[in-house]
This record gives sequence, C-alpha cells and structure tokens, in this order.
Amino acid sequence: MPQIKITIMESKCRGGYHKAGESFYVTDLCPPICHELWNSAYPMIYALQNGAVLDYGEGKDTQFDIKCPDGGRVILHGELVKN
Repeated sequence: MPQIKITIMESKCRGGYHKAGESFYVTDLCPPICHELWNSAYPMIYALQNGAVLDYGEGKDTQFDIKCPDGGRVILHGELVKN
C-alpha cells in the first residue's frame, strides 16, 4: 500500500498534541494525531492510497492541505510518498 506522509505545518493546538514540523507516515494504522484532525484528513489519505489525484490549487496533485476543524488551529500537509 502506498505511504502518505503528513506534516504539521502550523500548530496552535489547544490540547498541545501537535507541534509544527512533526511528520508521520500513514501505513496500515492511524498515526498519533487527534481524532478530529484524523477525521478531516482521512478521506484524502484514503483516496491517495487508492490511486486518486486530488484538486490542489489551480491544478491536480497527489498532496493536500487541511485545517483543523477547531477553528483552523492546526494546518496539516499530506503527500503521497513515491516508492
């Protein structure tokens, strides 16, 4: 299964769970991120793991950016890791 790398770009996490610059690889298990952030990112992670190309800016790419549903306090960047 293709790996997805997720990186915390910015963090003002109320719970202190996420620090800017942290990176995780999604393989067969959920990485150690909060459930709310995971639930926001998972549809795009699943799509990339299954060969999708996503809308990204003015074009298409195998990466995405999302904001935490708690007022955008955390910004996450995800990208398909080329094998």
